[in-house]
Amino acid sequence: MAEVRTPPVQLKWDVFVTPGIPSITADLPPGAKQRLWSPMSSTLISGKRDAVLVDAFITVEQASALADWVAASGKNVTTIYATHGHGDHFFGASTVLERFPRARFVATPDVVKVMSQQASPQFLASFWDARFPGQISGHPVIAEELNGNVIDLEGNDLVAVPLGHTDIENTTCLHVPSIGLVVAGDAAYNGVHLHLAESNPHTRREWISALDKIEAVNPSAVIAGHKRAENDDSPRIIEETRQSIRDFDRIAETTTTARELFDKMLEIYPDRINPGALWSSARDGVHFPRRAVHPNS
Repeated sequence: MAEVRTPPVQLKWDVFVTPGIPSITADLPPGAKQRLWSPMSSTLISGKRDAVLVDAFITVEQASALADWVAASGKNVTTIYATHGHGDHFFGASTVLERFPRARFVATPDVVKVMSQQASPQFLASFWDARFPGQISGHPVIAEELNGNVIDLEGNDLVAVPLGHTDIENTTCLHVPSIGLVVAGDAAYNGVHLHLAESNPHTRREWISALDKIEAVNPSAVIAGHKRAENDDSPRIIEETRQSIRDFDRIAETTTTARELFDKMLEIYPDRINPGALWSSARDGVHFPRRAVHPNS
């Protein structure tokens, strides 16, 4: 008699968005008296019993609120997955793990390398603690390397997809084919100015290729790592992010100062939040030689 296979459990997903918080820095955009860090998202993908949490914020306070939210779901968290190595997406994992000690904290090997750099004592002190003094766990946990590229959740595959450079090197997204979901990490933004300060004309082309890769799986929902809480998770944010990069490169070709690049981008995107990210991007963007890459490459 042929074996009758039971269909996998239908998964669900939900998103927790933590508001932007003040960041201590002298690098303020024109006219600003304070700089905020962009709001961040964390995604809970759940079956009947178990769940996988994607990304875990930065401060102890944010991560504690996230853990409360996850606990209220009643799900058994088996895995925490980090989409990429920026500290604001994984420093909170140590706090979440205190509440869910049986969960595995995983990331792809390339992401783990970046995480180790971000959590090094020197970088932690000079960058992260300087901006968020007394707010970050003194013992950030580095993820273990994911064996392969699939996380199983009650018979459903959650697939880690390498994307290369987006707003930092060696980023990934998590694709859940059974429900058409992509948790994009910082490959996609939603109503928030992009962090382009760690990019150059060549790597921004890589970012566009990463967005093409996400679009190719035809997702029904795309969750941005930085998003406005009230915005939906429509796949249209793929093209919105792609167009933002193209606009930035186009304007950078014809401007000579950071202020001019900043102002022209604000004219196009006046309603996006966190102009501080745009200001840092503009300050960095004007320093690269024009035509740094072949125009048709």
